[in-house]
Amino acid sequence: MCGICGALARPGGPDIDPEVVVRMRDMMPHRGPDDAGVFVAPDRRVAMGHRRLSIVDLSPAGHGPMANEDGTVWISYNGEVYNHAALRPGLEAAGHVYRSRTDTETLLHLYEEYGVAMLDALRGMFAFSLWDTPRRRLVLARDRLGIKPLYYTTAGGQFLWASEIKALLAHPAVSADIDEAALWQYLTFAAVPPPATLFGGIRKLAAGHVLVIEGDGEPVITRWWTPAGHPLPDGLSPDDEAGVAAHLRELLRSAVVEQTMADVPHGVLLSGGLDSSMILALLSAQLDRPVQTFSVGFEDDPHFDERSYAARVAQRFTADHHELVLKPAEVMTAMPELIHGQDEPLSDWVCVPLQLLSRLVRQSGVVVVQVGEGSDEVFSGYPRYRLYASINRHWWRKYLLVPAVLRRAVAAAADPLLARVPRLREPRDLLRRAARGEALFISGAIVNWEPEKVALLTSYAREQLLEAPSSTDVAMRNLARFAADAPQANGDHFASAIAYQDLMVRLPELLLMRVDKMTMLSSIEARVPFLDHRIVELGMALPDRLKLGPDGNRTKHIVKRAAEPLLDARVIERPKQGFDVPLADWLREEPLGSWAEHTVLQSRLMRRGIFDIAALRTMFRAHREGRVDYGFRLWNLINLCAWADHWVGQGVA
Repeated sequence: MCGICGALARPGGPDIDPEVVVRMRDMMPHRGPDDAGVFVAPDRRVAMGHRRLSIVDLSPAGHGPMANEDGTVWISYNGEVYNHAALRPGLEAAGHVYRSRTDTETLLHLYEEYGVAMLDALRGMFAFSLWDTPRRRLVLARDRLGIKPLYYTTAGGQFLWASEIKALLAHPAVSADIDEAALWQYLTFAAVPPPATLFGGIRKLAAGHVLVIEGDGEPVITRWWTPAGHPLPDGLSPDDEAGVAAHLRELLRSAVVEQTMADVPHGVLLSGGLDSSMILALLSAQLDRPVQTFSVGFEDDPHFDERSYAARVAQRFTADHHELVLKPAEVMTAMPELIHGQDEPLSDWVCVPLQLLSRLVRQSGVVVVQVGEGSDEVFSGYPRYRLYASINRHWWRKYLLVPAVLRRAVAAAADPLLARVPRLREPRDLLRRAARGEALFISGAIVNWEPEKVALLTSYAREQLLEAPSSTDVAMRNLARFAADAPQANGDHFASAIAYQDLMVRLPELLLMRVDKMTMLSSIEARVPFLDHRIVELGMALPDRLKLGPDGNRTKHIVKRAAEPLLDARVIERPKQGFDVPLADWLREEPLGSWAEHTVLQSRLMRRGIFDIAALRTMFRAHREGRVDYGFRLWNLINLCAWADHWVGQGVA
């Protein structure tokens, strides 16, 4: 795992200053504490910076940026390609000479053989930049699921890119300000959908996309992979439930084993839930030593504390288990590093325990951990997926047959009544969307529905931001893409349709970024075996009955079937708790409550005229008094304001 950055001079732009690229690179020491390098082309029209976290081949032979045999192709690469050893013999047979055991070198030789089509051969997580000198071609690529980040911008006559936004901000031509249209999306999704970021003018390369600049041409971005539309493997039938479960189990075993690829100590972040327990079971069978496992709990809050479940599973597989107990006061002390590490605000309070747990992992001598992210999206593990599948089956499709004029009348009559009851906020928005013929499902987690966002704004901001695309526009666009990618999908693939929406926004830009950014703050590499693309393609091809059970009431049905030979029934059938934090309760207590209110209401962002400060005060008061649970919505604002004060600074004043 590494940090990458670079610059390409555009027509008429100045030559690259190597010292600036080094400054960009060294904004990310946590991504590569073991080594640092820079490549500058002889004509100084392109340069790359690289910081290395040594995982495979710890020798100097893995130094980056790395060149091919004759120095005509250079790469700066962040990630792991787990099948690189299997690809190597064919490349050697084609005449390529290796100087290391790294996967980086395999990427170089694959590109020499296949060009950008090389991406199809890769199994892993990655973001890289590649410079092809003879063709004067720059290639930026991000892995299929967006496990690794990659950002870019154009400033000062140069095209710039980096693993983290803070590296771009180190360039003297790049300034920090807020993209207010992106802010409108952040208030719904808790992160910004690609390709925008919350920084004006700075973009993110979306998951499964590649950006190419040929000579003096403009950047061309194309999609090289989609999660939908893949057939089931030959010989596998959706009617053979046992066969599908066995195939999934074998794919997961293969992914877990492949992802042990490392020359450094290995561990598991363990909640005691189904996904991380399956990973531990498979990993324990692979390694000849106890697996180091890590869990987090919360002081005086047993409802959120999963340590007993994790300890039980760790004992079952004789793991070397470690625990961390998080206290409310640690939230305040963790925030400065958290905000700096996130770059963009990630409105997920799980970032706090994950940040501190990653520190414990590193202190324990472990450098690589496997985590269970992705299973809930691909295989319908969220109760919310089950709920929306039921709404679609029993109500939504029938209700949309009612004339639109009547649906609008129902919504208009019900809205003022439902608005008085905060716990009915979601049914209120369902009626609103049904009246407009909009998407049923928006995201696996919603911070603010559209009317709630409007209520937070000043009249000036409403005029400005209501012209921006709404969250339902994003959802409708993704549904259209799903229909185009998977034209064979029918009414029995609703779970895949809603999963597709989360695979476009919530998974890559919130959940995977919280894992990447919080683990990398402690120079930890996190791997996600459930997001092996073979597993994702299988899951997205399965009908609803294999994900939600024959009656639609059993989340992650096929994963539970696959787990039967590995785990006991208590683990398999334990209701999903999720990796959650009691922050909503803590925000009602001192000193966290006052700190949160001060962070928001005294932020420089409040001087911009976007938010109605009286409305925000009312939210804090209602939450502190226990009348309404605004915890998730307030954390969204806390992150935003702390981010603005840290990164944007005087640009907001």
